[in-house]
Amino acid sequence: MWLPTTGPAADFAVDYLALHKSFYDRTLAPADLDAWRERQLRTVLDQVTTGSPFYARHLADVDLATITPATLDRLPFTTKTHLREEMLDVLSRPLADGVFFYETTGTTGRATPCPRDGREVVASNAHVTESWASIFRHHFGDHPPRIGLMGPTEVHSFGDTLGDIARNVGSLNAKIWPYSPVIGFAKALQLMKDLELEVVCCTPGVAMMLAKAAEHYGYRLREDFAVKLLFVTGEMCTPALARNLESVWGADVYNILYGSQEAFVIATACRNKRMHLSQTNYLIEVVDPETGESHGPRGSGELTVTMLIDGVKPLVRYRTGDAVIVEASDCDCEMAGDLVQIVGRTLDRIELGGRRFTAGQIETAVLSGVTGSGGYQVVIDHDPAAGGDRLTVRLELLKELVDDPAGVTDGVRERAAAALGVPVDVEVTDGLDPIVSTGAFVSWKAARIVDRRVEADHETQVAQRMAGNRGYTT
Repeated sequence: MWLPTTGPAADFAVDYLALHKSFYDRTLAPADLDAWRERQLRTVLDQVTTGSPFYARHLADVDLATITPATLDRLPFTTKTHLREEMLDVLSRPLADGVFFYETTGTTGRATPCPRDGREVVASNAHVTESWASIFRHHFGDHPPRIGLMGPTEVHSFGDTLGDIARNVGSLNAKIWPYSPVIGFAKALQLMKDLELEVVCCTPGVAMMLAKAAEHYGYRLREDFAVKLLFVTGEMCTPALARNLESVWGADVYNILYGSQEAFVIATACRNKRMHLSQTNYLIEVVDPETGESHGPRGSGELTVTMLIDGVKPLVRYRTGDAVIVEASDCDCEMAGDLVQIVGRTLDRIELGGRRFTAGQIETAVLSGVTGSGGYQVVIDHDPAAGGDRLTVRLELLKELVDDPAGVTDGVRERAAAALGVPVDVEVTDGLDPIVSTGAFVSWKAARIVDRRVEADHETQVAQRMAGNRGYTT
């Protein structure tokens, strides 16, 4: 594992990794974990109010002496708008203290700086390393698998973080981003075959595009490649989508981690394909997305995190914008931490037939029971004749994997109509609009939903512009 070798970050790493080990060994007493959280919260609050121009103003009216993990709701929220407006003023240590500089993609707003120092790298990567090591033991025993990493941009943490994790578990890794003008899909597929890569890390959208590109270039997924595991991240992947990807690739699919450029890795997957929160790194709150009322560390609502690692840019009561369900763990795996289910962005909720649905509910309704699909898109129309809304599901089916397209479409029509309570039509297409591949950069809603009841919003317009360069034949 990479470790800082000098200065305060090196001292932090020694203490943190001892705590981390006892957390995963289940020898850390609850009182000791609580004491760690309280100390780190105090450290972070002291640091941000003295080192961050933004937080010095933002928290000026709060009596910080009264703030504990149990009284976080006395603090104001930090939002994505704050980060875009304040930029480097959010930092509470000098930028030069960082060891990496990243940015958000900036596709739907101003790209915000996301530097990381040695403390943040060690603490975040430790949980991902536990996850990968456990899953690899489960699937490969003592054999370290060869890994293909398909990250989005040069200033995204994907390649550095997961490259370090691969090194931590002793695996060869190749960074082969198929949308790179240097690599491209043809070269990415050739490297996957020649290197006999056994694990591919990418977004669900890239996994589907790779499958379609393989068909285009004459490959057979099961015969020509050695892929045993797909590690997907970066956009929503419901169990229904994961099962479809498994049917396409003949590989196990793990929704491997959840996090963001701004808040690092918040949760990681276990061998049972459940997601565990990194509870030594965060104080978790679930809040009502409409009122902001805090439900405490568990429940259903919008995930809000307070970062406990006193790095370059700790965030206090940061509203992630993601709808989640957090529960106590009943998992028999090796991973520690409460369980979290990601059900979509709060902004991606959609009104249908007078009811509100999350992104996860809509994707599940469309893809439940579907195998061999290369992707989907949902068109929403207002149908006065039917007295309400009507859906059309555009479904791409891979020819070699689907024997009965009519049976698939009949099943989707019936199941989606029953789940969503509106009439549903299904169209099978040979190729979807490339906009469906933009989900990780823009949003699931902009990529997957064509809502003809309203004008295209800013995110949809961004996704439409981006889609022009998202093919797999160039």
